[in-house]
Amino acid sequence: MKQMLNVALPKGRLGEKVYDMFEKAGFPCPSIKEDNRRLIFENEELGLRFFWAKPSDVPIYVERGVADIGVAGKDILLEYLPDVYELLDLNLGKCRMAVAAPKDFRDDPRHTLRVATKFSRIAKNYYDAQGRDIDIIHLNGSIEIAPIIGLSDVIVDIVETGTTLKENNLEVFATVVPISARLIANKAGFKFKNETIEKIVRGIAAQVEMRK
Repeated sequence: MKQMLNVALPKGRLGEKVYDMFEKAGFPCPSIKEDNRRLIFENEELGLRFFWAKPSDVPIYVERGVADIGVAGKDILLEYLPDVYELLDLNLGKCRMAVAAPKDFRDDPRHTLRVATKFSRIAKNYYDAQGRDIDIIHLNGSIEIAPIIGLSDVIVDIVETGTTLKENNLEVFATVVPISARLIANKAGFKFKNETIEKIVRGIAAQVEMRK
């Protein structure tokens, strides 16, 4: 029986775009496009097994070795620092991590800055680099509400179009880091299944170049 290469794809539109890149690069799995609720799909001929995962869980599957490769946003990689190889920027899911606040906000360095965010590590590293004293308020829900109701001075969050910020009278004050989807690999899997993984990387890298 052929050794299988396990690929963790993020559920949702991003994962579908990523799968299309695999398919165009010559690594298809036709059953993945069937209308069903299955989570695992195999192409035995190519020795490929794809499975859908919650985007924030993909690096865990890859780090733990149940997936040899996977696709995760740079935000997740920076926040959780999984012990994986980052192989390729897919140039998909592009957005940015940004500092936003009410339009009339003025930072007063004499006071501790209250920062609401889902991305505590990223926010801490950003402000540590500036030597700014902050109080991180970790939230899991709608971050935009925090400065409106006086819970925080600013927020650090992912910004795509900025529409949600505008609708809540917030604006971007600084970009922390650009974000996009990255192809990642398990370190042991990369060593033992290197030939197949490198072939996939080359095929997908060609897709990335064509999309530019």
